[in-house]
Amino acid sequence: MSKLSNRILNLSESATIAMSRRSRELKEQGLDVISLSLGEPDFETPDFIRKAAKAAIDEGYSHYPPIPGYQDLREAIAKKLKRDNDLNYKASQIVVSTGAKQSLANVVLCTINPGDEVLLPAPYWVSYYEQIRLAGGTPVVIPTAIENDFKVTKADLDKYHSDKTKLLIFSSPCNPSGSVFSKEDLSEIADYLAENPQVLAISDEIYELINFKSKHISLASFSAISEQVITVNGLSKGFSMTGWRIGYIAAAQEIADACIKMQGQFTSATSSISQRAAIAALEVDPAEVSFMKDAFEERRAKVGAWLRNIPNIKVNEPEGAFYFFPDVAALFGKKAGDRLINDAQDLCLYLLDEAQVALVPGDAFGSPNCIRLSYASSLKDLETALNRIKIAIEKLQDA
Repeated sequence: MSKLSNRILNLSESATIAMSRRSRELKEQGLDVISLSLGEPDFETPDFIRKAAKAAIDEGYSHYPPIPGYQDLREAIAKKLKRDNDLNYKASQIVVSTGAKQSLANVVLCTINPGDEVLLPAPYWVSYYEQIRLAGGTPVVIPTAIENDFKVTKADLDKYHSDKTKLLIFSSPCNPSGSVFSKEDLSEIADYLAENPQVLAISDEIYELINFKSKHISLASFSAISEQVITVNGLSKGFSMTGWRIGYIAAAQEIADACIKMQGQFTSATSSISQRAAIAALEVDPAEVSFMKDAFEERRAKVGAWLRNIPNIKVNEPEGAFYFFPDVAALFGKKAGDRLINDAQDLCLYLLDEAQVALVPGDAFGSPNCIRLSYASSLKDLETALNRIKIAIEKLQDA
């Protein structure tokens, strides 16, 4: 008999973390591996945020904070949501957690019962699927295509809806596709929710500040369905604060209270110092950190051009985040020597071995014909990596 629970034995490791670990291992062996697998900005946290953290240490913020976060931080989040997203929340409806990943887990565990179905437009972020399974729910994957920028429609939602549907989870800007849902796109989701008032929706907006096309629109801004929407956000991506572990939700009071109860039995509050630094980030005009978005937009243009010069891959133009999610199905069945590329997993392993570039196969995101490439790296590394990928792919021949 195993000493471990079935729960952990059945839980899959995050594919992005697994690929990052594999690339680190190869680097430790002396190989010149370029990892484009993790979604982490390559900028340092801005100085004004770091100064706020140092001040918090000197001011004695070294004791347990309230479980849902300091009151003034929750008020700052409520003000930010009103300022940037036209959302009306009280501080009591805000719950601060140890990163947006914990925020998501709290909501899933607080809303899903065994047997409940969760609509999951693919591609989806890797952890959504496993969090649903951990809660005993059933992920219902809704396929989308690169031709329509991987966006889900009301017709798609209606097709996969059942009397067991309890929750919908999606992100905009999307990890891994980079797709941004416009107001018109979101109105289709809002119409579906309005017709199904028993269904909740998690709107993951962690990439809000990395939007190259238009003003970010929050699903909860559609007033008719705002009580059904749980908005998840945080500071990791837009403020380059991945290691500070600050995420939050804004939700109906019942759901916020449930998440506070859940968090109180697991981690309690997140770091007091990170919370004080977060206030400085939230109170600033977002234009103060737009230099990062501008850099990502420049990289997107160059990486997109390099990708389009590689044979047998299909590329669209992502409108946000810092990923490309090309369709590589045309490479399946090709060979390099005795090595056969059956799927995206084989392709990623081939590129890791042959080109020493780490990518993530799309099956981890529910889209097995694709691979994810993060361009949150220097232009020099990106150019080198894309050139290596091109050379390696050009070696593939028909089987």
